[in-house]
Amino acid sequence: MKITAFNPVIVTKDPESIIALFEALGFERRHTKEGINGEDITSVDMKNPDGFRVSVVKAQTPNITQDMTSIRMNVRDFDEAYQFLLDRGFKNAQGDRITDTGSSKATMMISPSGFSISLIQHIKKQ
Repeated sequence: MKITAFNPVIVTKDPESIIALFEALGFERRHTKEGINGEDITSVDMKNPDGFRVSVVKAQTPNITQDMTSIRMNVRDFDEAYQFLLDRGFKNAQGDRITDTGSSKATMMISPSGFSISLIQHIKKQ
């Protein structure tokens, strides 16, 4: 399995205060994706001059009751990584649903002990 990126993701109902904190630490907004899954979900990817990355995700869903930190794992082959995690007892937090935005496939996987990996494959245009 080829991992192409590995960084923290903070899922919150109040992204602006977290984004402001990271901006004060020298991070800049690099990429924003809005309306994920056709819902009020926005992802803001940030990077500092040393190359460190963090993503802040605004989620207004009922299952998000407090801020949550996940590990974002970008991979070349989503299906391979998804099966790898399933084989190790992870569950898809969306049931059987996979988010497909056309430019990426993603879902949050929850381990048997409760930590999460936000699995994503960016789809390159040919």
